[in-house]
Amino acid sequence: MIPRMDEIFPGLLSWTAIRETIGQPVHSAYVVEARTLIDPMVPPEGLGAFSANGLPAPERIVLSNRHHRRHSARFAERFNCTVAVNERGLYEIQDQPLRVRGFRPGDELAPGVVAQQVGVLCPDESAIHITHGPGALAVADGVIRAGDDGALGFVPDHLLGDDPGAVKLGLAEAYLKLAEELEFSALLMAHGAPVIGDGREALRAFAEAVLRN
Repeated sequence: MIPRMDEIFPGLLSWTAIRETIGQPVHSAYVVEARTLIDPMVPPEGLGAFSANGLPAPERIVLSNRHHRRHSARFAERFNCTVAVNERGLYEIQDQPLRVRGFRPGDELAPGVVAQQVGVLCPDESAIHITHGPGALAVADGVIRAGDDGALGFVPDHLLGDDPGAVKLGLAEAYLKLAEELEFSALLMAHGAPVIGDGREALRAFAEAVLRN
């Protein structure tokens, strides 16, 4: 067992760290075979955690939206990682000291790591489909989870714009489409503990419940 970096399934790791700007825990992931970080914070053990645990060094970073660059600069400085973000969010990152490229929904960003469309909370909001092993879907801010056993939910209404009801419906429609079209067992959230094993079913049930109400 890798200390403080949880193995979701062989080849996929997740960990929690406090994001200084909001003072709250957030989640990051590493697709080992693809050497790809998703929404990365430095792990609690530090950047040396990868070599200390016999992991290959990260080569690239994928952001589920432009706001999740987090500690990308630290990884880029240490490992010379590139950064990929939805092309509709490039305007906010291009002036950063990072090697950044844009992607479009459907692009394969690394072997077995594919960008998916969400685009409801903000135009560059994406989901990242990981096809390694039993599969995983990493989402940005459209769905969160309070606590390790908490139910899926939305961020507070004041963070959902001028028409929270419409945004919730749009998110539910987007997530239901992904749950129906993609194969994955784990649901990874930027804000909340992963749902492991039945992530696809949990996302589908959540979206269906929102649309029914």
